[in-house]
Amino acid sequence: MIKKLVYILMLAVTIWSCSSDSDETLQNKKITINFIHEWDGTLVTKDDFNDIKFKNENGDSLSIEKYRYVLSDIKLVDPSGFETPLKDYLFIDLGEEQNLSYSLEELILDRTYTLRFTFGFTDEKNQDGVYLDLNTASFNVSPGLGGGYHYMQFDGKFKTETTTTPTGFNYHVIRAVDNTDPNNLVFQDTSFTVNLADIWLKNTTETINVKVNIAEWFKNPNTWKLDELHQMLMPNFDAQVLMNGNGKSVFSL
Repeated sequence: MIKKLVYILMLAVTIWSCSSDSDETLQNKKITINFIHEWDGTLVTKDDFNDIKFKNENGDSLSIEKYRYVLSDIKLVDPSGFETPLKDYLFIDLGEEQNLSYSLEELILDRTYTLRFTFGFTDEKNQDGVYLDLNTASFNVSPGLGGGYHYMQFDGKFKTETTTTPTGFNYHVIRAVDNTDPNNLVFQDTSFTVNLADIWLKNTTETINVKVNIAEWFKNPNTWKLDELHQMLMPNFDAQVLMNGNGKSVFSL
C-alpha cells in the first residue's frame, strides 16, 4: 500500500511538471503484453514440441521439449526516466502456455515508453526459496551452485553429423558460478536488462507484442555447438557467460 501511495504521489508530480500546452492526457489504460515465440520468424507453439525440426546457426538439428523462463522487474519507462512498475516477475512456460499473455490496468500519460525488464533475477532478488510458484515448478538451483533460481530451462534433443542418434540437451541458464572450491563459491550476475523502446501508448486499450526468437540463444554473438555444449551447463561458468551474451538479442518488438 505504501509503495502504491508513493508511486501515485510521484505520478502526480510528473503530471504537474508537464507544460500546460502539452497534448498528453492521463488515462487508465488496459495494457496487454503478448510474448510471441518464434524461430527466426517462424511461429513456435507447444504444437511444435518434440519434433526435431529446427536448425541452429551451427547446422545442428534440434527439437524443443521444454522452454520456460523468468522475467523480473517489468516496468514502463517514459522519456523523462519516470518508471511505472507493472509486475515483480513473470514465469513464462511455452509448453504449458503459461503467462504467454499478461494484462493489467495502469493510470499513465499518452506518450512513448520503453518496456524494460530483467531476464532472470538480479542477485538482490535471486533469493533462495522465496518464490512459491517457482518452488512448485522445480525452478530452484541446488545449494551447491549457490541456490536461488534458474533464469531459463530449455530442453530438447539434437542431432549433428557426428551425433546421429537423437541426444538430449539441457540449455539451463542460471547465475554463473565457479564451484571449484565448494566452500568458496565465486559468482557472476548473468541476468541482463532488456529495453524495448519507442512504444506509443495513447488508447485506453493497448497491446505490446514482444517477439522471443529462440534461435538467438544459439547464434549471436556466439555460435553454439551442441556437440560440445549440451549437458552439465549449470556448473560451467564459461558457458553461462556465453549464454548471457547470446540472450541479449532474443527479445525484440
